[in-house]
Amino acid sequence: MGERILHQNSKFTLRILSCFALILLMRPVQQARAQMESAIIYSDTADAKAEIRAALATAAHEHKNVILDFGGNWCSDCQLLNIYFHDPSNAGVLQRNYVLVDVNVGDYDRNLDIAQQYGIPLNKGVPALVVLDGQGRVLYAQRHGEFEKMSTLDTSAVMAFLEKWKPHAHAASPKSPAHTTSQH
Repeated sequence: MGERILHQNSKFTLRILSCFALILLMRPVQQARAQMESAIIYSDTADAKAEIRAALATAAHEHKNVILDFGGNWCSDCQLLNIYFHDPSNAGVLQRNYVLVDVNVGDYDRNLDIAQQYGIPLNKGVPALVVLDGQGRVLYAQRHGEFEKMSTLDTSAVMAFLEKWKPHAHAASPKSPAHTTSQH
């Protein structure tokens, strides 16, 4: 009888520990969800063209590239990309190598001319990214909705992107293929 009570207590203790473990595992997911629900990334009042001009000037002066992030606050994949950009494992690379400009597409009714200028097919979804060098040349333009399903990617995919397009990786010659629009 005592063995049975001890066995039941062990099962009860194991269930309690399992519940605590599940709570601890879910905490980062819940924190990410809370961040996504509350983040205003894309300004309703910003002048995107002026922000891009300022970003290009900063990038040229600081030898960085510019990332244009086309999206909307309503977009959960855009929110997740923002979290991944600012994840501690990525934030340093982003800050050292890029000037980030968040371009609000509204309900696909804002800054459409800018998306078109850089060859971004918004019908493929957002977020959509463009990488420019400090002179405004397109190094990469997302053509196929690669980041549109951020929920299927993780923070390492963003790191790989940041590493691939950081300035020193494409500083070869002005005639280098890196200075042409990419079809990735």
